[in-house]
Amino acid sequence: IQIYDEVFSKLGINTSIKINNRKILVGIAESINAADKFIDITIAIDKLDKIGLQGVRQELTNRGLSESQIQVIEKFFSIEGNGFEKLAAAKNLLSNSPTGSKGIAELENIFASLTISGEIKNIVEVDFTLARGLNYYTGAIIEVKPNDVKMGSIGGGGRYDDLTGMFGLKNVSGVGISFGADRIYDVMEELKLFPSTASKGTQVLFINFDEASEKFSLPLLKQIRDAGIAAEIYPSAEKMKKQMKYADDKKIPFVIFPGENERSSGKLTLKDMESGDQSTTTIEELIQRLK
Repeated sequence: IQIYDEVFSKLGINTSIKINNRKILVGIAESINAADKFIDITIAIDKLDKIGLQGVRQELTNRGLSESQIQVIEKFFSIEGNGFEKLAAAKNLLSNSPTGSKGIAELENIFASLTISGEIKNIVEVDFTLARGLNYYTGAIIEVKPNDVKMGSIGGGGRYDDLTGMFGLKNVSGVGISFGADRIYDVMEELKLFPSTASKGTQVLFINFDEASEKFSLPLLKQIRDAGIAAEIYPSAEKMKKQMKYADDKKIPFVIFPGENERSSGKLTLKDMESGDQSTTTIEELIQRLK
């Protein structure tokens, strides 16, 4: 939770970190005498955001749950308050389920630890509809959703007590989270959170005439990159027209021609792609100009 909080705070994405516990979901199934339908219940309630309450009701009915069982499940959807208040209310509903009560205790411990640890900038909230479809989770489960963009989860994870068992390493517990890189990118694009420097691409392209020019260019390329300037060399000795078109298409502002004269003199021919002007320069002068 703290990792998510720190990362999304630094990215500038306002998020809600939703948390539940698989034991609570098991407890819900146990409390309505439907432990054998645990998977059916979790699959249905995991769709709440997509199909709405009526859709979930219909799905639960289709999976063989009675109206009275569905009404108990719905009580968990309507619990309100802060984390501790929601857990207190759920504790009463799960008083006859040892597994569910253990899940409540685990979440109480997490919220107590967060309180002790210090400020969390993003919203952390209990969401009893959070199920996550992967059945290897055994304890706390987490999902992160952006608050300012209509988007699904941009991160998720949880606790698993014996995931390594399927690989022959028994009794090793773990916690894992993931980041939805594509979705995070889309959120940052929509909210215009990328700094202007992030869109600054290659600043200089070395033309590739032949093997000799390539070998001459490589140490200069490294020197430019070491100065913090994005630079590249065309990967093969293609026709000049094709290489110049590549520079145009990528909007690379400067092109270097490492021909035979340049290799012998140590001076580089530099073309300004916007003005069309050509000049000669040393590698040191070039770096100063580009910086």
